[in-house]
Amino acid sequence: MIELMRTNDPVLLSLVEAVLGGAGIAHVVLDAHTSSIEGSIGAIQRRVLVAGDEAERARRLVDEARGDGETTAAP
Repeated sequence: MIELMRTNDPVLLSLVEAVLGGAGIAHVVLDAHTSSIEGSIGAIQRRVLVAGDEAERARRLVDEARGDGETTAAP
């Protein structure tokens, strides 16, 4: 699995999950529980992972859905 992005933004996370799910791209969100336990300081971000062979397509779809030209690629 390849890390697609990290975020604490629940709206962005919802958008990404909807786009990936709608495109039939299997994904997993890691650290959601840990992130909610640590509170609102944002130290632990949620990570979205996709299969390696779907990473390029997933990035393209999410970037298009966001419409802001920002890359969603993880560092």
